[in-house]
Amino acid sequence: MKTADIRFPHLTLALGLALTSAASMAANTTQVLYKCTDQSGVTLYTNQKTKDKNCIVLSVQVPPPPSNRVSANGVLLAPTGGSAGTKTPTPTDFPRVSGGDQKVRDNDRRAILDRELALEQANLEKLRVPTAAVTATPETKKAWQDSIALHERNIEALNKEIARLR
Repeated sequence: MKTADIRFPHLTLALGLALTSAASMAANTTQVLYKCTDQSGVTLYTNQKTKDKNCIVLSVQVPPPPSNRVSANGVLLAPTGGSAGTKTPTPTDFPRVSGGDQKVRDNDRRAILDRELALEQANLEKLRVPTAAVTATPETKKAWQDSIALHERNIEALNKEIARLR
């Protein structure tokens, strides 16, 4: 035994139990969530069913089986994070839009965004001219500056949206 094991045997035992419980949780195939209520009406949500409380199952999660992908040289490969390279086929009864209809929709969207951008720019230009009323108190000046900043952010967002159009 090592010196640390002799001086702190309970620490070694606790570490071993923690690692064993972590491994067993990772190997668990099913996770169950219970809603338990004791005699006094206190509700507890837990993953461990207790005998002295009235427990009902709220949800059961079964993780997908591990991947059994094997490389060309026979080495078991790690499971991937999803199906990034594969596409799910579109159902045959899924509504489709013709190319012409989509072009009309795209043009309408661009026109709407262009109108919104012109309106935001006009509102910003009107606000940029300070009046005596907006600079009278610190509160009104702050509200005026916030309004200008809002219009500037809106213009920035609209420009980004227009840039994303096809």
